[in-house]
Amino acid sequence: MSQEPQEETGPRGWAGRAVDRWRSSLRLRVSTTTVLVGVAALILLGAVVSVTIRDGLFETRRDEILADAAARTRSAQQSSDAAIANTGPQVQQLAADIVAGSRAGGSGVVGSMLLRSPDESAQVLINEVVLPERLLDGAVLTEEMRAAVAEGGQHWQSISLPSSAGGGPGIIVGSDVNLPVVGTHELYTVYTLAPEEDTLTLVIQVLSAGAVVLLIFLAAMTGFIAQRVLGPVRQAARTAERLADGLLDERLEVQGHDELATLGRTFNEMAESLQDQIERMAELSRLQQRFVSDVSHELRTPLTTIRMASEVLHASRDEFEPAVRRSAELLQTQLDRFEQMLADLLEISRFDAGAALLDVEERDLQDVVAHAVELAAPLAERTGSRITVTGPGRPCTADMDPRRVDRIVRNLLVNAIEHGEGRPIDITVGANDVAVAVVVRDHGTGMTPEAASHVFDRFWRADPARARTTGGTGLGLSISLEDARLHGGTLEAWGRPDEGAAFRLTLPRRAGLVISSSPLPLHSAPEEPVADDTGPASVPDLSQGGR
Repeated sequence: MSQEPQEETGPRGWAGRAVDRWRSSLRLRVSTTTVLVGVAALILLGAVVSVTIRDGLFETRRDEILADAAARTRSAQQSSDAAIANTGPQVQQLAADIVAGSRAGGSGVVGSMLLRSPDESAQVLINEVVLPERLLDGAVLTEEMRAAVAEGGQHWQSISLPSSAGGGPGIIVGSDVNLPVVGTHELYTVYTLAPEEDTLTLVIQVLSAGAVVLLIFLAAMTGFIAQRVLGPVRQAARTAERLADGLLDERLEVQGHDELATLGRTFNEMAESLQDQIERMAELSRLQQRFVSDVSHELRTPLTTIRMASEVLHASRDEFEPAVRRSAELLQTQLDRFEQMLADLLEISRFDAGAALLDVEERDLQDVVAHAVELAAPLAERTGSRITVTGPGRPCTADMDPRRVDRIVRNLLVNAIEHGEGRPIDITVGANDVAVAVVVRDHGTGMTPEAASHVFDRFWRADPARARTTGGTGLGLSISLEDARLHGGTLEAWGRPDEGAAFRLTLPRRAGLVISSSPLPLHSAPEEPVADDTGPASVPDLSQGGR
């Protein structure tokens, strides 16, 4: 018993459904792509604006700090030059006043340091002055900075302030100052960039909020535009599906005078034109079907009369001269063919009119095949073809109309005998849980793949110059295909030039079953059967699974 596949769950199942949704929804692709492009553009724009504002704020603030630090250094040097200090304690007090003065006046100063220059050789020493005292706890002053200041001039460096100084980014500016008695010392002033950082943060927050609002607006506008543009397209698709289902009165609702309205009007005009043509063709088809049916029925009466006269002539043919006797035999033969053609035309007209019905019963396909082989055995004997049958060794029962299935197998078998060139004909019967199948394989002239695609067309012949030896009407395979479809089955053909041809009939075992695959391959070579050497046609006992 076949099992229906369960819906896959988990990440793979979600990913598969997401991919299917992405492929099937143009609106989703347009909206998502537009939003993603908008996000990328906003991120790029935000990064450029943020970097520009940051660099501008930093450079402006740096210039201000350098100017302020230079002014503080000049003020400290002036205080040192004007001071009267000759002893260490006096100079120590002067240094404390200079550092205290460097911290005064705001401008973002968070600390100052007065340190002895490494190259100073004066004998009088004072203590280093650092305000606040914990300013040196962090990595505020580096050896590179001290080395640069020792060479002279004003120098600056970006730093990260310690937590004792409030944290955050900052700038340290250093220059040398000459003090009385104790010589050259280095004055460092530390500035905070916290206000600029707060400004930059505010700008980024405003830009982010604006970007979010813009993205929401962009998504809404994209969805609205996609709805306006793709809505008529989806409506056209649904209308086209209804038209394909036979609802020829379906039309698009047209509003406005824009391009979409023009598309809708053009679509409706096309639908009206198609409806007119289809209705004319349907009426012509009905007339043709009625004509074929009427003619076929009307020909029955004269055919019956001619048949009766022909049988009288045929029964007395031995009393005629040879030429007349031959004419009577030809008349009988052609009447048989004409009667078969009328029967086929009537059957085709039933299929076209939808009046063909099944008389279903449960039968073993092997019994039907055996009966068809028995009827075709005389013809196979005349052409020299040997018929071998291979069964699965178990019953192949299915709900079928035995008369129609027997007709299918006989048509396939007669076709194989006609084109088999006297070579062996192999018949294989198989079954699985869902379907039963039979493959008729000959090894004669074969046919091209193009011919195999047209072999079920009415009155179609691969080689029009080839004479029929069995008096066929050209409708047998077409009727067989309709019989197979009426059962819910399939009839397929395969062929290769000089390699023969194969036909496979597959029928569901019960009505409504879906055939996913046939029990038999279409053109693989069957197993070599055990044949009866008493005659050209071998018909095994299929009821016992014989080979």
